Amino acid sequence: MGEFADKLAAKPLSYQRAYLGSLLPNHVKSGNLEKYYQKLTDFNFLMAKIQHPEFGVQALIDDFNLVDDSEAVTHPEYNPETAKALNLIQAVLWMSADILDRDQTKLAGQLLGRLLYFEMPQIQTMLEVAKQWKAAPWLRPLTACLTPPRRGLLRTLTGHSNSVYAVAVTEDGKRAISASRDKTIKVWD
Repeated sequence: MGEFADKLAAKPLSYQRAYLGSLLPNHVKSGNLEKYYQKLTDFNFLMAKIQHPEFGVQALIDDFNLVDDSEAVTHPEYNPETAKALNLIQAVLWMSADILDRDQTKLAGQLLGRLLYFEMPQIQTMLEVAKQWKAAPWLRPLTACLTPPRRGLLRTLTGHSNSVYAVAVTEDGKRAISASRDKTIKVWD
Protein backbone atom coordinates (compact mmCIF):
# COMPACT_ATOMS: atom_id res chain seq x y z
CA MET A 1 0.00 0.00 0.00
CA GLY A 2 1.02 3.62 -0.34
CA GLU A 3 1.94 5.95 2.51
CA PHE A 4 -1.58 7.44 2.65
CA ALA A 5 -3.22 4.00 2.70
CA ASP A 6 -0.81 2.73 5.36
CA LYS A 7 -1.51 5.71 7.63
CA LEU A 8 -5.27 5.35 7.17
CA ALA A 9 -5.18 1.58 7.71
CA ALA A 10 -3.39 2.12 11.04
CA LYS A 11 -6.39 4.10 12.32
CA PRO A 12 -9.52 2.50 13.82
CA LEU A 13 -12.36 1.73 11.38
CA SER A 14 -14.50 4.44 13.01
CA TYR A 15 -11.82 7.05 12.21
CA GLN A 16 -11.49 5.76 8.63
CA ARG A 17 -15.28 5.93 8.17
CA ALA A 18 -15.47 9.47 9.54
CA TYR A 19 -12.49 10.67 7.50
CA LEU A 20 -13.54 9.11 4.18
CA GLY A 21 -17.21 9.99 4.68
CA SER A 22 -16.93 13.60 5.81
CA LEU A 23 -13.72 15.00 4.29
CA LEU A 24 -15.14 15.96 0.90
CA PRO A 25 -18.50 17.29 2.18
CA ASN A 26 -16.56 19.39 4.71
CA HIS A 27 -14.35 20.85 1.97
CA VAL A 28 -17.47 21.77 -0.01
CA LYS A 29 -19.30 23.26 3.01
CA SER A 30 -16.27 25.37 3.93
CA GLY A 31 -15.96 26.59 0.33
CA ASN A 32 -12.54 24.99 -0.12
CA LEU A 33 -13.19 23.60 -3.59
CA GLU A 34 -9.50 23.46 -4.45
CA LYS A 35 -8.92 20.77 -1.77
CA TYR A 36 -12.13 19.02 -2.86
CA TYR A 37 -10.85 18.88 -6.45
CA GLN A 38 -7.40 17.71 -5.30
CA LYS A 39 -8.84 14.78 -3.34
CA LEU A 40 -10.96 13.67 -6.30
CA THR A 41 -7.81 13.47 -8.43
CA ASP A 42 -5.76 11.75 -5.69
CA PHE A 43 -5.38 8.09 -6.65
CA ASN A 44 -4.64 7.04 -3.05
CA PHE A 45 -7.82 8.70 -1.77
CA LEU A 46 -9.90 7.10 -4.55
CA MET A 47 -8.45 3.69 -3.74
CA ALA A 48 -9.04 4.08 0.01
CA LYS A 49 -12.66 5.12 -0.55
CA ILE A 50 -13.58 2.21 -2.82
CA GLN A 51 -11.74 -0.34 -0.66
CA HIS A 52 -13.43 0.72 2.59
CA PRO A 53 -16.17 -1.81 3.44
CA GLU A 54 -18.76 0.89 4.18
CA PHE A 55 -18.26 2.97 1.03
CA GLY A 56 -17.21 1.45 -2.28
CA VAL A 57 -17.35 2.73 -5.83
CA GLN A 58 -20.91 4.14 -5.75
CA ALA A 59 -20.12 6.33 -2.74
CA LEU A 60 -17.07 7.63 -4.59
CA ILE A 61 -19.11 8.34 -7.73
CA ASP A 62 -21.58 10.27 -5.56
CA ASP A 63 -18.70 12.37 -4.15
CA PHE A 64 -18.21 13.88 -7.61
CA ASN A 65 -21.75 15.29 -7.41
CA LEU A 66 -21.29 17.25 -4.16
CA VAL A 67 -20.81 20.41 -6.22
CA ASP A 68 -23.13 20.98 -9.15
CA ASP A 69 -21.84 22.64 -12.29
CA SER A 70 -23.77 25.89 -11.80
CA GLU A 71 -22.32 26.33 -8.30
CA ALA A 72 -18.78 25.48 -9.39
CA VAL A 73 -18.73 27.91 -12.33
CA THR A 74 -19.39 30.89 -10.04
CA HIS A 75 -16.67 29.90 -7.56
CA PRO A 76 -13.34 31.79 -7.83
CA GLU A 77 -11.35 28.52 -7.77
CA TYR A 78 -13.28 27.10 -10.74
CA ASN A 79 -11.08 25.83 -13.53
CA PRO A 80 -12.77 24.39 -16.66
CA GLU A 81 -9.82 22.02 -17.22
CA THR A 82 -10.19 20.61 -13.69
CA ALA A 83 -13.95 20.26 -14.17
CA LYS A 84 -13.36 18.31 -17.39
CA ALA A 85 -10.82 16.05 -15.65
CA LEU A 86 -13.25 15.34 -12.80
CA ASN A 87 -16.02 14.50 -15.26
CA LEU A 88 -13.72 12.06 -17.08
CA ILE A 89 -12.65 10.36 -13.84
CA GLN A 90 -16.26 10.03 -12.70
CA ALA A 91 -17.21 8.59 -16.11
CA VAL A 92 -14.45 5.96 -15.78
CA LEU A 93 -15.77 5.02 -12.33
CA TRP A 94 -19.28 4.63 -13.78
CA MET A 95 -18.01 2.51 -16.66
CA SER A 96 -15.90 0.35 -14.35
CA ALA A 97 -18.32 0.09 -11.43
CA ASP A 98 -19.31 -3.53 -12.05
CA ILE A 99 -15.63 -4.53 -12.22
CA LEU A 100 -14.62 -2.48 -9.17
CA ASP A 101 -17.54 -3.81 -7.11
CA ARG A 102 -16.07 -7.30 -7.55
CA ASP A 103 -12.38 -6.37 -7.33
CA GLN A 104 -11.30 -2.96 -6.06
CA THR A 105 -7.67 -3.71 -6.91
CA LYS A 106 -8.50 -3.12 -10.59
CA LEU A 107 -8.88 0.65 -10.09
CA ALA A 108 -5.37 1.48 -11.31
CA GLY A 109 -5.78 -0.65 -14.45
CA GLN A 110 -9.19 0.81 -15.24
CA LEU A 111 -7.97 4.39 -14.86
CA LEU A 112 -4.82 3.79 -16.91
CA GLY A 113 -6.57 1.79 -19.63
CA ARG A 114 -9.27 4.42 -20.10
CA LEU A 115 -7.48 7.73 -19.42
CA LEU A 116 -3.90 7.34 -20.66
CA TYR A 117 -4.32 9.38 -23.81
CA PHE A 118 -5.89 12.41 -22.04
CA GLU A 119 -3.08 14.97 -21.74
CA MET A 120 -4.60 16.91 -18.83
CA PRO A 121 -2.15 17.59 -15.98
CA GLN A 122 -4.59 16.51 -13.24
CA ILE A 123 -5.20 13.18 -14.94
CA GLN A 124 -1.55 12.54 -15.82
CA THR A 125 -0.45 13.27 -12.23
CA MET A 126 -3.08 10.85 -10.89
CA LEU A 127 -2.02 8.19 -13.40
CA GLU A 128 1.65 8.53 -12.42
CA VAL A 129 0.68 7.66 -8.83
CA ALA A 130 -1.55 4.82 -10.05
CA LYS A 131 1.38 3.34 -12.00
CA GLN A 132 3.31 2.99 -8.73
CA TRP A 133 0.52 1.08 -6.95
CA LYS A 134 1.90 -2.20 -5.57
CA ALA A 135 -0.59 -3.52 -3.01
CA ALA A 136 -1.54 -6.51 -5.19
CA PRO A 137 -0.36 -8.03 -8.48
CA TRP A 138 -2.03 -6.39 -11.48
CA LEU A 139 -1.70 -5.98 -15.23
CA ARG A 140 -0.68 -2.40 -15.99
CA PRO A 141 -1.91 -1.11 -19.34
CA LEU A 142 0.87 0.60 -21.27
CA THR A 143 -1.56 2.10 -23.78
CA ALA A 144 -5.13 3.36 -23.66
CA CYS A 145 -6.57 -0.07 -24.43
CA LEU A 146 -10.03 0.18 -22.82
CA THR A 147 -13.07 2.12 -24.02
CA PRO A 148 -12.48 5.76 -23.06
CA PRO A 149 -15.09 7.71 -21.11
CA ARG A 150 -18.00 9.28 -22.97
CA ARG A 151 -17.90 6.64 -25.68
CA GLY A 152 -20.46 3.86 -25.83
CA LEU A 153 -20.84 1.91 -22.60
CA LEU A 154 -21.87 3.91 -19.54
CA ARG A 155 -22.25 1.14 -16.98
CA THR A 156 -22.90 -2.58 -16.82
CA LEU A 157 -25.75 -3.66 -14.59
CA THR A 158 -25.86 -7.26 -13.42
CA GLY A 159 -28.65 -9.06 -11.62
CA HIS A 160 -30.88 -10.88 -14.07
CA SER A 161 -30.35 -14.60 -14.46
CA ASN A 162 -31.43 -14.70 -18.12
CA SER A 163 -31.50 -12.46 -21.20
CA VAL A 164 -32.75 -8.90 -20.89
CA TYR A 165 -35.26 -8.11 -23.60
CA ALA A 166 -36.48 -4.61 -22.65
CA VAL A 167 -34.97 -1.53 -20.99
CA ALA A 168 -36.58 1.85 -20.33
CA VAL A 169 -35.00 4.94 -18.80
CA THR A 170 -37.03 7.46 -16.81
CA GLU A 171 -37.41 10.94 -18.24
CA ASP A 172 -34.99 12.44 -15.70
CA GLY A 173 -32.37 9.78 -16.56
CA LYS A 174 -31.98 8.70 -12.93
CA ARG A 175 -33.57 5.25 -13.14
CA ALA A 176 -33.66 2.39 -15.61
CA ILE A 177 -36.19 -0.44 -15.66
CA SER A 178 -35.23 -3.77 -17.20
CA ALA A 179 -37.33 -6.80 -18.05
CA SER A 180 -35.79 -10.23 -18.42
CA ARG A 181 -36.57 -13.65 -19.75
CA ASP A 182 -36.08 -14.79 -16.11
CA LYS A 183 -39.58 -13.28 -15.53
CA THR A 184 -38.37 -10.39 -13.38
CA ILE A 185 -38.42 -6.63 -13.70
CA LYS A 186 -35.68 -4.64 -12.00
CA VAL A 187 -35.51 -0.93 -11.25
CA TRP A 188 -31.97 0.45 -11.32
CA ASP A 189 -30.98 3.69 -9.58
